[in-house]
Amino acid sequence: MITKEQLKELLYSDETYRVERTITTTNVDKLQEAICAFANDLPDSKKNGYLILGAYDDGRLSGLKVNDELMKNIAALRSNGNILPVPTMSVEKFSFPEGDLLVAEVTPSLMPPHRYRGRTFIRRAPRRDIATEADERILIEKRTAYAATVDAVPCFTAKISDIDVDYIKNDYLPKMIDQEVLSEDTRDIKEQMAAIHLYDLEHDCPTYAALILFGKNPRYYMPGAYVQFVHFAGDNTGTEILNERRFEGSLSTMLPKLESFIRDAIVTARPVPISVLREKTVYNYPYQALRELMMNACMHRDYQSNMPIRLYQYNDHIEIMNAGGLYGEARPENFPMVNDYRNPLVAEAMRGMKYVNMFNRGIKRVRELLNENNNPKPEFNVNLITVFQVVVGQATDDEEQIIPVKDDKKDDKKDDKKELSERQTIIVKILLENPSITIKELANRTGISTSTINREIEKINQLGVSISREGGKTYGKWIVKL
Repeated sequence: MITKEQLKELLYSDETYRVERTITTTNVDKLQEAICAFANDLPDSKKNGYLILGAYDDGRLSGLKVNDELMKNIAALRSNGNILPVPTMSVEKFSFPEGDLLVAEVTPSLMPPHRYRGRTFIRRAPRRDIATEADERILIEKRTAYAATVDAVPCFTAKISDIDVDYIKNDYLPKMIDQEVLSEDTRDIKEQMAAIHLYDLEHDCPTYAALILFGKNPRYYMPGAYVQFVHFAGDNTGTEILNERRFEGSLSTMLPKLESFIRDAIVTARPVPISVLREKTVYNYPYQALRELMMNACMHRDYQSNMPIRLYQYNDHIEIMNAGGLYGEARPENFPMVNDYRNPLVAEAMRGMKYVNMFNRGIKRVRELLNENNNPKPEFNVNLITVFQVVVGQATDDEEQIIPVKDDKKDDKKDDKKELSERQTIIVKILLENPSITIKELANRTGISTSTINREIEKINQLGVSISREGGKTYGKWIVKL
């Protein structure tokens, strides 16, 4: 950070491309545009930019009084998700007899362009401006010269303490590297991570791949790095919300939870009679197909975007949407025969952790699984530039194979049991598969609160399905009688 004496010089400096003075503290658009412009450093000066709050254009102080709340608000402009990628910036207060100055010091980025709400801002001498196509091209070429892909870029503000090093040592490296080789490796963890492009030794910081895969809080650096699940009652987002959940954290911790949720809370099964003596199990969606699509979404998404991966379930279909359209050599006309990796380091790590195979057979396998389960063909929207979308329809019964069941022993009276809701069906299914599960564990797996689960169990009992618990809350088991 600059010193007080250096700040006095900047107040009257004619280096207007890297200094902006303002008396506003509330016009966040103006302030974030300035931060974005300094980070882009179009002149390639490699000099820090300074946004000085509390000074007029001629250098005079406005009499501003800077308190802790104002400092916190200005510091938050860096990482509130509106400027992407997140710039490197520090904030400091300076006091003078005429008033206070709040200075935001912005480091020029090695990985431009940075965008504020989707627009690229630059400095043209004393003013901010929106970048032209030619300006954008210059910034992109600067990025390309530094690193081939975004996940290989060092995150300059991150530290080794932001990474789950224990997981890398004890779980990840043993999966990726031969045990004999690993036992003979005497390098420290930073050097080991650097060897697989997870750490930048020159700048002493992890790469974005390390944060995505093993970061303790990836969203601090990438606000859109999470999965948003919403279950709607109808066929559009305007209908009642039945369930919603957010999955966040590093991929190493999030993906197992996502797998369990898909299996337990989304995929449902019901018996369908195919003869008097036989029945078959019909699934609304094949688990492996949904898993494949979600793993691909996590692998291919644009982590610079503020948009989360959207997993939306409707009454008759599922929609998966993630930031980033087709990448590299992949085009609408050659999809899915040609694939390319926006995040090759993330892709390789996910392959090592057995979440993907990288054989370019994922889409073909999804189509095969859906066809076998009597689901409609998936719809891939590959013409969108900034997002990738797939729609999967719910399975339909194969009516030709179903033979009506006639039981002469039964009369024509209606069954006393009423049909369970989808939420109740999910609860019953999990209790049948895992009778020792606790209420708290059940809540974590389904995304439903413990109080709601207790109410639903009462309703299920009233509908004719008996659910009781033997033993204590922790070590007991559930007894379900259908």
